Amino acid sequence: MQYTRALVRNPAPSFALGLTQSTEGRPDLNTALLQHRRYCEALVECGLQLTQLPCDPAFPDGTFVEDTALLFPGFTVLTRPGAASRQGETASTLAALRSFFDRIDTIEAPGTVDGGDICVAENHVFVGISARTNEAGAAQLTQILRAHGYSVSPIDIRSSKTLLHLKSGLTYLGEGLMILSTDAPKSDAIAGFEILELAQAENYAANCLSVNGPVLIADGYPGLAAALHKRGRRTLALDMSEFRKMDGGLTCLSLRF
Repeated sequence: MQYTRALVRNPAPSFALGLTQSTEGRPDLNTALLQHRRYCEALVECGLQLTQLPCDPAFPDGTFVEDTALLFPGFTVLTRPGAASRQGETASTLAALRSFFDRIDTIEAPGTVDGGDICVAENHVFVGISARTNEAGAAQLTQILRAHGYSVSPIDIRSSKTLLHLKSGLTYLGEGLMILSTDAPKSDAIAGFEILELAQAENYAANCLSVNGPVLIADGYPGLAAALHKRGRRTLALDMSEFRKMDGGLTCLSLRF
């Protein structure tokens, strides 16, 4: 898919108070802001025009805008994040999306969906069932997507001790290429894709992002970089250290369309 725009949101002053399972320590806000600025610059380098969403200290996880909506050609789905402390983040996302989309579907209670659990591979969508995306939310989303002509496969990651979201361990880079961490579920639903499985030491790098050709990858993972270069893919390596401390990755920081 060719992207032209993205929604982003700077880390809030309260960023270090956000939800995390990481044991790597508290993030440094100033470093996070610098890393986020470089991330935004990389999106611009890839041809995107950015819309900055308002930053609200009441939502320390708000920089991870991907969890608040799912964007498709011609329509969008406003999610209902699985963490109660994050559900207020969708209001500002909705306000921005109304400028770009006429059709906005919504996940309703008791359903919950985090955008990080949704991996779109052409006209097929993998929906992660997780601690953040429940079965009710997945069922609502499946109904919405099928009505728009998409096929859907659920992938249950609730037994994983390491994956917060499906895309923490599985991302699609286009041209039939799927990136997997060693702890991603080995689902039959992905059997038709070319699988690039990472070494365990590079599991974090599984969350990468293809934007109009170049692939944004986390810096410090030479195995993934070499594998992509071998396949003729250009990479842009970005320092993600402060977002990793908050369980975040490259796809989490923007909504592309």
